[in-house]
Amino acid sequence: MKINVDGKKRDVNAVWYEEPVIKMIDQRILPETFKIIDINNTKELYEAIRNMTVRGAPSIGAAAAYGVAQAKALGMDIEEAGKFIKSSRPTANDLFYAVDFVLQHKNEAKKYAEMYVDSIVERSRLIGVNGNGLIGNNKKILTHCNAGALASVDYGTALSPIRAANDAGKKPFVWVDETRPRLQGARLTAWELVQEGIEHKVIADNAAGFLMQREQVDLVIVGADRITANGDFANKIGTYEKAVLAKENGVNFYVAAPLSTFDFSIEDGKGIPIEVRSEDEVKEIKGVKVSPRESSAYNPAFDVTPNRYVTGYITEYGVFKSSELNQLKDKGKDSIIEKVESI
Repeated sequence: MKINVDGKKRDVNAVWYEEPVIKMIDQRILPETFKIIDINNTKELYEAIRNMTVRGAPSIGAAAAYGVAQAKALGMDIEEAGKFIKSSRPTANDLFYAVDFVLQHKNEAKKYAEMYVDSIVERSRLIGVNGNGLIGNNKKILTHCNAGALASVDYGTALSPIRAANDAGKKPFVWVDETRPRLQGARLTAWELVQEGIEHKVIADNAAGFLMQREQVDLVIVGADRITANGDFANKIGTYEKAVLAKENGVNFYVAAPLSTFDFSIEDGKGIPIEVRSEDEVKEIKGVKVSPRESSAYNPAFDVTPNRYVTGYITEYGVFKSSELNQLKDKGKDSIIEKVESI
Protein backbone atom coordinates (compact mmCIF):
# COMPACT_ATOMS: atom_id res chain seq x y z
CA MET A 1 0.00 0.00 0.00
CA LYS A 2 1.10 3.56 -0.65
CA ILE A 3 1.29 5.72 2.45
CA ASN A 4 2.50 9.18 3.40
CA VAL A 5 5.33 9.19 5.93
CA ASP A 6 6.89 12.55 6.81
CA GLY A 7 5.48 14.04 3.63
CA LYS A 8 6.91 11.31 1.40
CA LYS A 9 5.05 8.54 -0.42
CA ARG A 10 6.18 5.04 0.50
CA ASP A 11 5.07 1.64 -0.74
CA VAL A 12 5.00 -0.73 2.22
CA ASN A 13 3.30 -3.98 3.18
CA ALA A 14 1.70 -4.62 6.55
CA VAL A 15 4.21 -7.43 7.23
CA TRP A 16 7.32 -8.75 5.45
CA TYR A 17 10.45 -10.81 6.06
CA GLU A 18 14.15 -9.93 6.03
CA GLU A 19 15.67 -13.18 7.21
CA PRO A 20 15.83 -13.84 10.10
CA VAL A 21 13.73 -10.80 11.12
CA ILE A 22 9.98 -10.36 10.55
CA LYS A 23 9.05 -6.71 9.95
CA MET A 24 5.58 -5.34 10.56
CA ILE A 25 3.66 -2.11 10.97
CA ASP A 26 2.65 -1.64 14.60
CA GLN A 27 -1.12 -1.38 14.21
CA ARG A 28 -1.70 -0.61 17.88
CA ILE A 29 -0.46 2.96 17.63
CA LEU A 30 -1.94 4.11 14.32
CA PRO A 31 -3.04 6.68 13.28
CA GLU A 32 -0.98 8.87 15.63
CA THR A 33 2.31 7.07 15.02
CA PHE A 34 3.62 5.09 12.07
CA LYS A 35 6.24 2.63 13.28
CA ILE A 36 7.81 -0.52 11.85
CA ILE A 37 8.94 -3.05 14.44
CA ASP A 38 11.22 -6.07 14.33
CA ILE A 39 10.13 -9.54 15.41
CA ASN A 40 13.23 -11.53 16.28
CA ASN A 41 11.90 -14.88 17.50
CA THR A 42 8.83 -17.05 17.92
CA LYS A 43 7.96 -15.72 21.36
CA GLU A 44 7.93 -12.14 20.07
CA LEU A 45 5.74 -13.20 17.14
CA TYR A 46 3.31 -14.95 19.47
CA GLU A 47 3.00 -11.76 21.53
CA ALA A 48 2.64 -9.58 18.43
CA ILE A 49 -0.31 -11.68 17.27
CA ARG A 50 -1.84 -11.84 20.76
CA ASN A 51 -1.58 -8.11 21.45
CA MET A 52 -2.70 -7.21 17.91
CA THR A 53 0.46 -5.50 16.77
CA VAL A 54 -0.41 -7.44 13.63
CA ARG A 55 -4.08 -8.22 13.04
CA GLY A 56 -6.55 -9.13 10.32
CA ALA A 57 -6.82 -12.78 9.33
CA PRO A 58 -4.67 -12.69 6.14
CA SER A 59 -1.95 -10.55 7.76
CA ILE A 60 -1.90 -12.87 10.77
CA GLY A 61 -1.51 -15.74 8.31
CA ALA A 62 1.39 -13.96 6.61
CA ALA A 63 3.12 -13.33 9.94
CA ALA A 64 2.58 -16.96 10.92
CA ALA A 65 4.04 -18.23 7.64
CA TYR A 66 7.10 -16.07 8.15
CA GLY A 67 7.25 -17.27 11.75
CA VAL A 68 7.75 -20.86 10.65
CA ALA A 69 10.47 -19.77 8.21
CA GLN A 70 12.11 -17.72 10.95
CA ALA A 71 12.07 -20.66 13.35
CA LYS A 72 13.90 -22.77 10.76
CA ALA A 73 16.45 -20.00 10.16
CA LEU A 74 17.09 -19.83 13.91
CA GLY A 75 17.59 -23.59 14.15
CA MET A 76 14.45 -24.22 16.19
CA ASP A 77 12.13 -27.22 16.08
CA ILE A 78 9.73 -25.79 13.53
CA GLU A 79 6.94 -28.27 14.28
CA GLU A 80 6.93 -27.04 17.89
CA ALA A 81 7.26 -23.44 16.74
CA GLY A 82 4.29 -23.88 14.43
CA LYS A 83 2.21 -25.36 17.22
CA PHE A 84 3.10 -22.43 19.49
CA ILE A 85 2.29 -19.83 16.84
CA LYS A 86 -1.09 -21.50 16.18
CA SER A 87 -1.96 -21.17 19.88
CA SER A 88 -1.75 -17.37 19.77
CA ARG A 89 -5.38 -16.70 18.71
CA PRO A 90 -8.24 -19.17 18.14
CA THR A 91 -10.61 -17.69 15.56
CA ALA A 92 -8.77 -16.65 12.37
CA ASN A 93 -8.53 -19.63 10.02
CA ASP A 94 -5.69 -18.10 8.01
CA LEU A 95 -3.37 -18.54 10.99
CA PHE A 96 -3.74 -22.32 10.94
CA TYR A 97 -3.82 -22.54 7.15
CA ALA A 98 -0.54 -20.62 6.81
CA VAL A 99 1.38 -22.60 9.42
CA ASP A 100 0.25 -25.92 7.93
CA PHE A 101 1.15 -24.74 4.43
CA VAL A 102 4.75 -23.88 5.33
CA LEU A 103 5.19 -26.97 7.52
CA GLN A 104 4.23 -29.14 4.54
CA HIS A 105 7.31 -27.71 2.82
CA LYS A 106 9.55 -27.26 5.84
CA ASN A 107 12.76 -28.07 3.97
CA GLU A 108 12.22 -24.88 1.96
CA ALA A 109 10.33 -22.91 4.58
CA LYS A 110 11.48 -19.45 3.51
CA LYS A 111 10.63 -20.04 -0.16
CA TYR A 112 7.16 -21.31 0.64
CA ALA A 113 6.45 -18.63 3.25
CA GLU A 114 7.26 -15.98 0.66
CA MET A 115 5.14 -17.81 -1.91
CA TYR A 116 2.25 -17.91 0.54
CA VAL A 117 2.45 -14.18 1.27
CA ASP A 118 2.76 -13.31 -2.42
CA SER A 119 -0.41 -15.35 -2.86
CA ILE A 120 -2.20 -13.33 -0.18
CA VAL A 121 -1.40 -10.10 -2.00
CA GLU A 122 -2.53 -11.45 -5.37
CA ARG A 123 -5.70 -12.95 -3.91
CA SER A 124 -6.51 -9.62 -2.26
CA ARG A 125 -6.00 -7.80 -5.56
CA LEU A 126 -8.34 -10.24 -7.33
CA ILE A 127 -10.99 -9.76 -4.65
CA GLY A 128 -10.91 -6.10 -5.66
CA VAL A 129 -11.23 -6.96 -9.34
CA ASN A 130 -14.18 -9.28 -8.69
CA GLY A 131 -15.91 -6.95 -6.24
CA ASN A 132 -15.51 -3.81 -8.32
CA GLY A 133 -18.47 -4.78 -10.49
CA LEU A 134 -20.78 -4.65 -7.46
CA ILE A 135 -20.04 -0.97 -6.89
CA GLY A 136 -21.70 1.62 -9.11
CA ASN A 137 -20.80 5.27 -9.44
CA ASN A 138 -21.02 7.43 -6.31
CA LYS A 139 -22.23 4.56 -4.11
CA LYS A 140 -22.22 4.78 -0.32
CA ILE A 141 -20.63 1.72 1.26
CA LEU A 142 -20.63 0.74 4.92
CA THR A 143 -17.76 -1.31 6.31
CA HIS A 144 -16.97 -2.63 9.77
CA CYS A 145 -13.62 -3.06 11.53
CA ASN A 146 -10.53 -2.96 9.29
CA ALA A 147 -10.36 -5.32 6.33
CA GLY A 148 -7.90 -3.24 4.35
CA ALA A 149 -4.24 -3.55 3.41
CA LEU A 150 -3.23 -3.55 7.07
CA ALA A 151 -5.32 -6.67 7.55
CA SER A 152 -4.19 -8.54 4.42
CA VAL A 153 -0.61 -7.44 3.72
CA ASP A 154 -1.74 -5.23 0.81
CA TYR A 155 -4.95 -4.18 -1.01
CA GLY A 156 -7.33 -5.58 1.62
CA THR A 157 -10.39 -7.78 1.44
CA ALA A 158 -13.43 -5.57 2.10
CA LEU A 159 -11.47 -2.46 1.07
CA SER A 160 -10.02 -4.02 -2.08
CA PRO A 161 -13.22 -3.59 -4.17
CA ILE A 162 -13.51 -0.04 -2.83
CA ARG A 163 -9.91 0.72 -3.88
CA ALA A 164 -10.62 -0.78 -7.31
CA ALA A 165 -13.79 1.28 -7.68
CA ASN A 166 -11.91 4.41 -6.69
CA ASP A 167 -9.14 3.64 -9.20
CA ALA A 168 -11.85 3.23 -11.85
CA GLY A 169 -13.12 6.74 -11.15
CA LYS A 170 -16.39 5.65 -9.54
CA LYS A 171 -15.93 7.94 -6.52
CA PRO A 172 -17.14 5.60 -3.78
CA PHE A 173 -18.00 7.02 -0.36
CA VAL A 174 -17.36 4.94 2.75
CA TRP A 175 -19.15 4.95 6.09
CA VAL A 176 -16.55 3.73 8.57
CA ASP A 177 -17.86 2.08 11.74
CA GLU A 178 -15.60 3.10 14.62
CA THR A 179 -15.59 -0.58 15.77
CA ARG A 180 -15.39 -0.62 19.52
CA PRO A 181 -13.68 -1.63 21.66
CA ARG A 182 -10.34 -1.37 19.80
CA LEU A 183 -11.52 1.17 17.22
CA GLN A 184 -10.06 -0.60 14.19
CA GLY A 185 -12.46 1.28 11.93
CA ALA A 186 -11.86 4.75 13.32
CA ARG A 187 -8.11 4.22 13.68
CA LEU A 188 -7.11 1.91 10.83
CA THR A 189 -9.74 1.90 8.08
CA ALA A 190 -10.05 5.68 8.20
CA TRP A 191 -6.25 5.98 8.10
CA GLU A 192 -6.06 3.78 5.00
CA LEU A 193 -8.81 5.76 3.27
CA VAL A 194 -6.97 9.00 4.02
CA GLN A 195 -3.84 7.53 2.40
CA GLU A 196 -5.87 6.59 -0.69
CA GLY A 197 -7.79 9.86 -0.87
CA ILE A 198 -11.15 8.05 -0.68
CA GLU A 199 -14.02 10.13 0.71
CA HIS A 200 -15.39 8.79 3.99
CA LYS A 201 -16.89 9.60 7.36
CA VAL A 202 -16.33 7.81 10.66
CA ILE A 203 -19.54 6.94 12.50
CA ALA A 204 -20.43 5.55 15.89
CA ASP A 205 -21.16 1.84 15.67
CA ASN A 206 -24.78 2.41 16.63
CA ALA A 207 -25.36 4.88 13.76
CA ALA A 208 -25.43 2.23 11.02
CA GLY A 209 -29.14 1.44 11.34
CA PHE A 210 -30.00 5.14 11.32
CA LEU A 211 -28.16 5.58 8.02
CA MET A 212 -29.70 2.50 6.42
CA GLN A 213 -33.17 3.58 7.47
CA ARG A 214 -32.60 6.88 5.68
CA GLU A 215 -31.30 5.17 2.53
CA GLN A 216 -27.77 6.46 3.01
CA VAL A 217 -26.14 3.03 2.60
CA ASP A 218 -26.13 1.34 -0.82
CA LEU A 219 -24.27 -1.80 0.23
CA VAL A 220 -22.23 -3.28 3.07
CA ILE A 221 -18.87 -5.00 2.57
CA VAL A 222 -17.07 -6.66 5.48
CA GLY A 223 -14.18 -9.06 5.88
CA ALA A 224 -14.14 -12.37 7.74
CA ASP A 225 -11.92 -14.32 10.10
CA ARG A 226 -13.44 -17.72 9.40
CA ILE A 227 -16.16 -18.90 7.00
CA THR A 228 -17.75 -22.31 7.45
CA ALA A 229 -18.95 -24.82 4.86
CA ASN A 230 -22.50 -23.43 4.84
CA GLY A 231 -21.38 -19.78 4.67
CA ASP A 232 -21.86 -18.76 8.30
CA PHE A 233 -18.91 -16.58 9.20
CA ALA A 234 -17.09 -15.03 12.12
CA ASN A 235 -15.96 -11.44 11.96
CA LYS A 236 -15.32 -8.57 14.35
CA ILE A 237 -17.94 -8.20 17.07
CA GLY A 238 -20.82 -6.08 15.77
CA THR A 239 -20.84 -7.57 12.27
CA TYR A 240 -23.93 -9.68 12.98
CA GLU A 241 -25.88 -6.58 13.98
CA LYS A 242 -24.92 -4.85 10.72
CA ALA A 243 -26.06 -7.88 8.72
CA VAL A 244 -29.45 -7.98 10.45
CA LEU A 245 -29.91 -4.25 9.90
CA ALA A 246 -28.97 -4.60 6.23
CA LYS A 247 -31.54 -7.38 5.74
CA GLU A 248 -34.23 -5.35 7.50
CA ASN A 249 -33.54 -2.34 5.29
CA GLY A 250 -33.07 -4.12 1.96
CA VAL A 251 -29.34 -3.39 1.71
CA ASN A 252 -27.06 -5.94 0.04
CA PHE A 253 -24.49 -7.41 2.44
CA TYR A 254 -21.24 -8.88 1.08
CA VAL A 255 -18.37 -10.75 2.72
CA ALA A 256 -14.93 -10.38 1.12
CA ALA A 257 -12.38 -13.10 1.89
CA PRO A 258 -9.80 -15.36 0.21
CA LEU A 259 -10.04 -19.13 0.09
CA SER A 260 -7.66 -19.40 3.06
CA THR A 261 -10.38 -17.93 5.31
CA PHE A 262 -12.83 -20.73 4.47
CA ASP A 263 -12.88 -23.70 6.85
CA PHE A 264 -14.85 -26.47 5.17
CA SER A 265 -14.17 -28.80 8.09
CA ILE A 266 -16.76 -26.87 10.12
CA GLU A 267 -20.35 -27.33 9.01
CA ASP A 268 -21.81 -24.11 10.41
CA GLY A 269 -21.15 -21.17 12.68
CA LYS A 270 -21.82 -23.09 15.88
CA GLY A 271 -18.42 -24.76 15.45
CA ILE A 272 -16.35 -21.56 15.28
CA PRO A 273 -14.32 -20.88 18.44
CA ILE A 274 -14.81 -17.31 19.63
CA GLU A 275 -11.95 -15.48 21.31
CA VAL A 276 -12.81 -13.55 24.48
CA ARG A 277 -10.33 -10.79 25.21
CA SER A 278 -9.48 -8.72 28.29
CA GLU A 279 -12.29 -6.73 29.89
CA ASP A 280 -9.89 -3.78 30.08
CA GLU A 281 -10.37 -3.24 26.33
CA VAL A 282 -14.02 -2.40 27.06
CA LYS A 283 -13.48 -0.52 30.32
CA GLU A 284 -10.70 1.69 28.98
CA ILE A 285 -10.01 3.70 25.84
CA LYS A 286 -6.29 4.32 25.36
CA GLY A 287 -5.70 3.99 29.07
CA VAL A 288 -8.58 6.25 30.12
CA LYS A 289 -11.20 4.47 32.23
CA VAL A 290 -14.72 4.87 30.85
CA SER A 291 -16.62 2.73 33.37
CA PRO A 292 -16.50 2.34 37.16
CA ARG A 293 -13.69 0.23 38.58
CA GLU A 294 -16.35 -1.87 40.31
CA SER A 295 -18.03 -2.80 37.01
CA SER A 296 -16.96 -5.92 35.17
CA ALA A 297 -17.09 -6.28 31.38
CA TYR A 298 -17.49 -9.02 28.80
CA ASN A 299 -15.43 -8.75 25.63
CA PRO A 300 -16.00 -11.34 22.86
CA ALA A 301 -13.78 -10.33 19.95
CA PHE A 302 -15.99 -11.84 17.23
CA ASP A 303 -19.58 -12.76 16.48
CA VAL A 304 -21.06 -15.18 13.96
CA THR A 305 -23.37 -14.09 11.15
CA PRO A 306 -25.66 -16.78 9.66
CA ASN A 307 -25.48 -17.26 5.90
CA ARG A 308 -29.08 -16.14 5.39
CA TYR A 309 -27.98 -12.54 5.86
CA VAL A 310 -25.23 -12.69 3.21
CA THR A 311 -25.95 -11.55 -0.35
CA GLY A 312 -22.66 -12.91 -1.64
CA TYR A 313 -19.06 -13.86 -0.88
CA ILE A 314 -16.44 -11.90 -2.82
CA THR A 315 -13.42 -14.16 -3.36
CA GLU A 316 -10.39 -14.36 -5.64
CA TYR A 317 -12.39 -16.85 -7.74
CA GLY A 318 -15.49 -14.68 -8.17
CA VAL A 319 -18.64 -13.81 -6.24
CA PHE A 320 -20.65 -16.72 -4.82
CA LYS A 321 -23.92 -17.24 -2.98
CA SER A 322 -23.92 -19.49 0.07
CA SER A 323 -25.57 -22.23 -2.00
CA GLU A 324 -22.61 -22.10 -4.42
CA LEU A 325 -19.77 -22.42 -1.90
CA ASN A 326 -19.25 -26.09 -2.81
CA GLN A 327 -17.53 -24.75 -5.92
CA LEU A 328 -14.88 -23.26 -3.64
CA LYS A 329 -14.71 -26.45 -1.62
CA ASP A 330 -13.84 -28.31 -4.81
CA LYS A 331 -10.94 -25.92 -5.34
CA GLY A 332 -9.91 -26.67 -1.78
CA LYS A 333 -9.44 -30.33 -2.68
CA ASP A 334 -6.31 -29.38 -4.61
CA SER A 335 -3.01 -29.44 -2.77
CA ILE A 336 -2.13 -26.21 -0.99
CA ILE A 337 0.72 -25.58 -3.39
CA GLU A 338 -1.62 -25.91 -6.39
CA LYS A 339 -4.02 -23.48 -4.79
CA VAL A 340 -1.24 -20.94 -4.40
CA GLU A 341 0.20 -21.40 -7.89
CA SER A 342 -3.21 -21.40 -9.60
CA ILE A 343 -3.80 -17.71 -8.93
